[in-house]
Amino acid sequence: MTTTKYQRCMVMAGGGFHLGYYLGAYAAMCEADKHPDILLASCGGAIAASLIQSLPNDAERKAWLAAPQMYQYWRSLRAKRDATLLGTFAGAMRRRFFGKSAAVIPDLFNDYMFEIPAQLPLPEATFKPVAAQKTAPSLAIVAGKLNYQESEVGQPRGARKLFSEIVFCEPRAAELIGDMASPLSLPQFGDTAIAAQILTDGSMPLIDAVRASISDMFYFRCHSHASGDYIGGVVDLFPIEVAHRLSDSVIMELKAGYDKMYGQPALRTVLGFDGNARLDHVLEHPADIWFDTADMEDVFLHQRIKQQVIWYKNKIEIVAPPTYDEYARMIDAQWQFGYERGMQALQPT
Repeated sequence: MTTTKYQRCMVMAGGGFHLGYYLGAYAAMCEADKHPDILLASCGGAIAASLIQSLPNDAERKAWLAAPQMYQYWRSLRAKRDATLLGTFAGAMRRRFFGKSAAVIPDLFNDYMFEIPAQLPLPEATFKPVAAQKTAPSLAIVAGKLNYQESEVGQPRGARKLFSEIVFCEPRAAELIGDMASPLSLPQFGDTAIAAQILTDGSMPLIDAVRASISDMFYFRCHSHASGDYIGGVVDLFPIEVAHRLSDSVIMELKAGYDKMYGQPALRTVLGFDGNARLDHVLEHPADIWFDTADMEDVFLHQRIKQQVIWYKNKIEIVAPPTYDEYARMIDAQWQFGYERGMQALQPT
């Protein structure tokens, strides 16, 4: 029997600390009767997707993200004890000017900037909605599984595929993905470090799947679980091919490209591909709705959780808004931004 595709897939891939905009964009889609029945999410979007799946309405979802416990969680993020400003800058410059395309097995166990608590302050949720939440969408969370051990760090990669794209999801989504090839393993992107086949896993607890998906290389340590070690959804940050495998109707965002100072070199050095070439390729694919968030960093330049140089500590720290009220206003602004961009995307052209 052929597995029936989902009616509509909304991609929530990325977002970082601005993730509240996904809640607003989702609200706009539902208001226009474009309800997604599956969310394909990664990185910050995975947090937003888990809130959508586990809480019954827009107000409760936004309230959870704007709650004091979430504010305290972001404030609890600390620079790794031995991560110095000079070391961080030197590593970034080394990757930019001397980093070859995934030539060496990277140390994602120890080479990172910030400590993040293992337990995210999220409500209980599952990949498939429970009976009481019939209107909630199913979830599919994108991450990357490490195909090497910590003891192998620093060795030449050779022809090895160091990472496998993995989607944590319910059985129906897993059947639709099937034996799909990872888009980043295709020859057009060169000799990447990503294995040919996408993996699926329905046994990982959702909170661990979300934690794995936000493990951005060089920012946070890879996430270790009984089933293996994982990095974030950056292995396929624009998963439009997977979205089309899940549904013929796709909602996708127009995102800004990777910066040349940090983002591009990190992708090239660890994963072995050009992130902006990948984005250009994604934009050639069709989607029913594109909502534009490409200017998000400019919009929230002065209202965001940010990285800040603390000279007297010789460190870069993650700095949240100084008061809870300012944090709550930031979340409201993120939500409104997503809602407005979602509504704009729904207007006839």
